[in-house]
Amino acid sequence: MALLERVTTLVRANLNDLIDRAEEPEKMIKQLIVDMENQLLQVKTQVAIAIADQHMLEKKQKENEEKMAEWMRKAERAVDKKQDDLARHALERHKSYEQLAESFKEQAADQKIQVENLKAALGKLEQKLAEAQSKADLLMEQHRRARALGKASDARMAIGDRSKARAFDRMKHKVMHGEATSQAKAELASDDLEDRLAALEREEEIERMLEEIKARRHVEG
Repeated sequence: MALLERVTTLVRANLNDLIDRAEEPEKMIKQLIVDMENQLLQVKTQVAIAIADQHMLEKKQKENEEKMAEWMRKAERAVDKKQDDLARHALERHKSYEQLAESFKEQAADQKIQVENLKAALGKLEQKLAEAQSKADLLMEQHRRARALGKASDARMAIGDRSKARAFDRMKHKVMHGEATSQAKAELASDDLEDRLAALEREEEIERMLEEIKARRHVEG
């Protein structure tokens, strides 16, 4: 039956593999537990129905066996009264109830097997649910640690990537070169200004000295 197939699938599920493959492990395992709880409720309901059906079949079997015995007694009384025709009719009824009793017996036996299968499935599902519930927190914590370790490894690999290190060095060199060039230009500009100012000061000094000489020599400019 479809219910037992679904239960079998859940019971056989490997929780660790499911978590490893899931994109959202926490969501997946919570959903798995919900599915198990729903299936567990359905199996319990089916077990109760199956047991009730088994009891009904056994009751029908017993009723037909009682009818069978009753018609045998009637046939025996008819024989005692030397009424063979009546005895034959009673035996026909006896045979009819005997067949019904046998049919209900077979059905009850089959139903008993079905009940046992459902009970076994129920027990396994209860065990699997308890396992999932007890392992859920542990499995999720393991998964989170594994994911964190994976990210740490990726970070170390990124840091250890030589091509990235070389690119970083090139960028650093470029920045340092740019800074040196800017500094050199600034220094050149500063030197040029200082030279011009110094030349101006010399010209002024020369003119002053010239005027002093002229004054001493009483020479008009």
